[in-house]
Amino acid sequence: MTTAQVRRAYASVAALYIEMFGTSEQVHPDDLAFIRRHLGGRPGPVLDLGCGPGHLTDHLRSAGADAIGVDVVPEFVTHARATHPGGRYVLGSMERLAVADRRAVGILAWGSVIHLPPDDLDAVLAEFRRVTTPGATAVFGIFVGDEVAAFDHKVLTAYRWPVSEFSERLARAGFTEVERLHRPGDAGRRPHAAVAAVRTTG
Repeated sequence: MTTAQVRRAYASVAALYIEMFGTSEQVHPDDLAFIRRHLGGRPGPVLDLGCGPGHLTDHLRSAGADAIGVDVVPEFVTHARATHPGGRYVLGSMERLAVADRRAVGILAWGSVIHLPPDDLDAVLAEFRRVTTPGATAVFGIFVGDEVAAFDHKVLTAYRWPVSEFSERLARAGFTEVERLHRPGDAGRRPHAAVAAVRTTG
């Protein structure tokens, strides 16, 4: 799955996506609390990668984080800037971040890595490690299953992960899991997990 494919797919449904998912009120309270607990109030830049409509970037800012939203979809960035004018939102790809080494103290990748083929995940995690300081926290929202497998997401192909295997990938990239939150699927929602991991030193 290329960045261009993701950009085109989400651009084609941007208005509907914003309507359905574009506010913090549409995010489960447990997820908001998890994000706030691990990334709120950190002294330095926190990158919300794949920020979409910008609502979670704004949530982080309300929690005292110096949050910057990054997305490849121009429609999302335009909406986020208009809806949350106090925030900073930029076009960019998490595969090649325009960020100096060891600059960010936190990363939020909420549903942002779900479209990455498994073979491409390690390179993206290496980029996350490059831009974060030792001790930085990365928070992920992923779909979960008994094995790594593709499924028909409503926008384009996505992947589910066993949480233990996803955590192993994080460890190989230099991130140590510190907390996970698992929620079984219900009412048409797929099983989901939140994972927080701390970047190791070195």
